[in-house]
Amino acid sequence: MMTSPLQDYSQESIRNIYCIGRNYRLHALELGNEVPKSPMVFTKPTHSLVPMDGREVELPGAEGEVHFELEIVLRAGRDWEPGLPADELFDAMALGLDLTLRDVQSRLKEKGHPWLAAKGFLGSSPLGPWLTYPGLAGLNNADFSLLRGAEVAQLGNAADMIFPPDVLAEHIGSRYGLRRGDVIYTGTPAGVAALLDGETLTALWNGEPAGSLQVKLRR
Repeated sequence: MMTSPLQDYSQESIRNIYCIGRNYRLHALELGNEVPKSPMVFTKPTHSLVPMDGREVELPGAEGEVHFELEIVLRAGRDWEPGLPADELFDAMALGLDLTLRDVQSRLKEKGHPWLAAKGFLGSSPLGPWLTYPGLAGLNNADFSLLRGAEVAQLGNAADMIFPPDVLAEHIGSRYGLRRGDVIYTGTPAGVAALLDGETLTALWNGEPAGSLQVKLRR
């Protein structure tokens, strides 16, 4: 069951955006990165959110390549407490894109600087409509994918996460806090690539549409 993509993730309803880097082994390797031994967490501003409701999204194409990264996004329906099972913490899920200025990120990594300029720009967090959270077992029993036009660009399954949602909830909650209205972008599978101006992206959950957008690269 879907709910309104606009009503439920305005800046007022989403408190914090936590993102997990390199949470799928093949994605880490495709970018030449080491596979992490503990969750790699970074954050994005809520201003980066934009609905995946078919609209055109303008992105800073003059900054270099803008890469797509499709992810399962989980929403906390209550405040985290030590030992709280993930299936009691999360109340909804969606598919979202962690858009990345890859050239900018590479320069920042070389200098040891934070990733905010590469990850937190306006429009960098497209988010599809909320779906009923199916529980950990349900997440592992459904594939998610990203279409570029009619072609499959990414295909993933939560069962392939290095750090599953219950581990992420414990890690984030115990270190940074995790409260009602916070969301977690849980990492992307292999297949990331640069966006093309004018193309259409469609996210699929278990083969069903779960958000789309049109790309406008601003030069």
